Amino acid sequence: MSKYTIESTSESRPFWEGLEDFARREVQSFIQRILEEEVTEHLGRGRSQRREAVDSREGYRNGYGKPRRLSTSLGTIRVRRPRVRGLMENFESRILPLFKRRTEEVGKLLPELYLHGLSLGDFDLAMRGLLGEGAPLSEGSIVRLKAAWRSEYDVWKGRSLEGLEALYLWVDGIYVKAGLEKDKAALLVVIAALKDGSKAVLAVESGYRESVESWSAILRDLKRRGLKAPRLVVGDGHLGIWGALSNVFPDTAEQRCWNHRIINILDKISKKKQPEAKSLLTAIPYAPTREEVEQRKKVFQKWCGSNGCAAAGELLDRDWERMVTFYDFPKEHWKHLRTTNPVESPFAAVRLRTGAAKRFKKVENATAMIWKVLMVAEKTFRKIAAPELLAEVAERTVYVNGVKVKNAEPKVAA
Repeated sequence: MSKYTIESTSESRPFWEGLEDFARREVQSFIQRILEEEVTEHLGRGRSQRREAVDSREGYRNGYGKPRRLSTSLGTIRVRRPRVRGLMENFESRILPLFKRRTEEVGKLLPELYLHGLSLGDFDLAMRGLLGEGAPLSEGSIVRLKAAWRSEYDVWKGRSLEGLEALYLWVDGIYVKAGLEKDKAALLVVIAALKDGSKAVLAVESGYRESVESWSAILRDLKRRGLKAPRLVVGDGHLGIWGALSNVFPDTAEQRCWNHRIINILDKISKKKQPEAKSLLTAIPYAPTREEVEQRKKVFQKWCGSNGCAAAGELLDRDWERMVTFYDFPKEHWKHLRTTNPVESPFAAVRLRTGAAKRFKKVENATAMIWKVLMVAEKTFRKIAAPELLAEVAERTVYVNGVKVKNAEPKVAA
């Protein structure tokens, strides 16, 4: 028995090492046979078989076209399309349409690799490593991909939002390196938590982070396409979104991002004292109640006064009520509502892609590509915790310190 095992292992090793080549050849042979069968079915007769006198179908085989490379998930293969002559209309294969050089699976892989940060040179190297040296790739492939993304983006941003119930919105802007831009323009992004708990990208538009006009234009467009007023918007305190909300959705509650506020406060404290300050500061938004959060704020401000940085403590008072709005919503959702992390996380993929790309001449040139990055990231968005509570949020159920108040009248929009 041991002898048989040793011999089998020895004989199988060359086959194992060449398994992928074997599988690729088998796929190539199979597709070639299918192409032949497709012509046989269309003409109603096999190769070298005479046409019956009563057969009304026209056409005849006329050799093969030049060998074509076809990229598949198993690698690149070569096939020859049978040529057919004498037909009233051109014969087009359903298996291998004209000008197709890759399968749908590979077509989906190309943009994902590019979007995940590969520069053109690395992209070409990676694809040839996956698909073989014969893979039909070029810089033109990327140019065509970008053109397709632009068309897809134009359709996406004009889609109807009727029936889409967005309860929470996270908003932020990402700066894009643009060599010819005089002003510091950005891409403004809106991500929503829907009533079923899923998250979706609602808007990706070029504009200015601090501009009320830029954000108003985005919100008006969303409203025009059917979006109803969300219950809460979370964003950086310096964004123009807050003025825009008063213009378009004045009844929507506002929550300032704690991450941004903490960074701003720490910038006013010496580096030597920042660790202790950060420990006190980051504990504030995790207080279980409004009463406790007030106490923790006072403790931090007292510490600031004792350490020569009273101005840092005073920053907490700025827009304080909008820093603690999340206490009016289910505590199961607080971890989502304290910060703009749902936007910041996909932005990491965007920065990776824009870091690998060359500097854009204009921000608008980056819009479709970054939109595509966010569409890829959207597939991995996690649902919001306790999604069943979103129905109560939609009904404006009253919450105090994150707990539902029984028999309380639902909040009525002002």
